[in-house]
Amino acid sequence: MSVLAVTNRRAVLADAIPGALTKDVALVLAGAGLTGLAAQIAVHIPGSPVPVTGQTFAALLVGAGLGWKRGGLSLALYFLAGVAGVPWFTGGASGWAAVTGGYLVGFIAASALVGALANRGGDRTPLRTVGTMVVGNLIIYAVGVPWLMAATGMDLHAALLAGVAPFLLGDAIKIALAAGLLPGTWALVHRFQQH
Repeated sequence: MSVLAVTNRRAVLADAIPGALTKDVALVLAGAGLTGLAAQIAVHIPGSPVPVTGQTFAALLVGAGLGWKRGGLSLALYFLAGVAGVPWFTGGASGWAAVTGGYLVGFIAASALVGALANRGGDRTPLRTVGTMVVGNLIIYAVGVPWLMAATGMDLHAALLAGVAPFLLGDAIKIALAAGLLPGTWALVHRFQQH
């Protein structure tokens, strides 16, 4: 597909890159790798078994940039490879993550949903990007918090205090970054098309 065709139909940023299957495989691998790299950016929060990491930002950007299929596959690959032993979970960990596993599974769903929303223009303006990223974060929490409750025996109030509240400021910063980055990248794609 040519770069010009990207604006003529529903598309995500990855659709501006020429190629087919080889491109898709490379993008899925790169999305998983980016998430693994971002997982190494971690800050442990006192009182919470869940650290603040760059994974959430990467998972949502991968979804928005690659679309629902490639984004979902990237995060599924990240999860499955990490469980199988690739040391790219937070802190170089691998294997089954009992306490944080729900967040990891939530990344798959969130990446796919954010990709679907981006495919419908949810990443073209700052305001739409904010809405898209908020929905993605809500999906991660919708899977992660019940999993955290089951893994630790916390009640809902304790799980929200430990597994959501400490991350809201970081989420707001990540959403603001995405709201600048994604529409800005689309502006560059459009500028490239005109030349």
